[in-house]
Amino acid sequence: MGIHFLRAGLQTSIQDLGRPGMMHCGIPWGGAADPLSMKIANLLLGNPLGHPTFEITLLGPRIEFLCNLTIAIAGGQFRGSLNNESIDNFRAYRVKPGDILDIAQAISGARTYLAISAKIDAPNILGSSATHIISKFGANSGKPITSNEVIHFKEVHTAKESVLNKRFHLHYSHNSKLRLVAGPESTLFSKKFIEHFYGSTYLVSTQSNRMGIRLSTKNNSTIHKITNGKTQLSSAGLYPGSIQVPPDANPIISFIEGQTIGGYPRIGHIIKSELHRLGQLAPKNKITFQEISIEESREIFKKKQDLIKKLQQSLNLNHREALSL
Repeated sequence: MGIHFLRAGLQTSIQDLGRPGMMHCGIPWGGAADPLSMKIANLLLGNPLGHPTFEITLLGPRIEFLCNLTIAIAGGQFRGSLNNESIDNFRAYRVKPGDILDIAQAISGARTYLAISAKIDAPNILGSSATHIISKFGANSGKPITSNEVIHFKEVHTAKESVLNKRFHLHYSHNSKLRLVAGPESTLFSKKFIEHFYGSTYLVSTQSNRMGIRLSTKNNSTIHKITNGKTQLSSAGLYPGSIQVPPDANPIISFIEGQTIGGYPRIGHIIKSELHRLGQLAPKNKITFQEISIEESREIFKKKQDLIKKLQQSLNLNHREALSL
């Protein structure tokens, strides 16, 4: 029982909610780059919210199903079909042996999640089956799935078909404004660079990966003084969403598999309510930043949690876990 990857896609991997609480041991969080979309895909099937799923990046796989089960797809918008008929995002479908799912290129966003009504046969390492691609450990020997590979399942069943109300669909743009709170070293930056940072439109670099999202902008040549003098810093803790600024003035956003410490000054940190959006940034997307206060970030978090609660209630699945960011 399982699925056959006729085509693997650009980077398809097995992901769950990662390994929180291990950063003091030098082990990044890892897991789904967009955990909210992953949780919604699982919610559509009645799975535990952290149930391992397939994370699909930019260009998706072509899959042959080898057993009866139910699937759900949630996340960025991709072109896709099931047995040559178009399929919708944020919806669950029943499939049978021989059915073919084809997920093509991303239309908006960078990642989508394929949840299944079965357990993926993968080892549990440090409390998670997530594939840690940078460090090469976890499910599938720490590697993305390859073409012609068969992934085996256990405890297979079928689930109720369901669809998420369009009111709660997640939408991603090629132009994003990300809100952040000031970082620990924000006062070290020159006034000119602070104005430059918040007034610039950045491009997501093609060199970005699950370790870090690298940014660039055309007008860095006008910036000669980044900090107010102190450039040598002791290494300090990083977390997904930490924004470091190296000497070339091109910010780096620490991502889901990012290192646990770094030595560049941290100008800000993406607020928790928007961390899942980092997983949907594609190369050449445009980004601007907006600084807000901690109090404002708390209010945004509360409003978003209230909306997510209504999302869960709309499915009326009597799920035992509360969906959250």
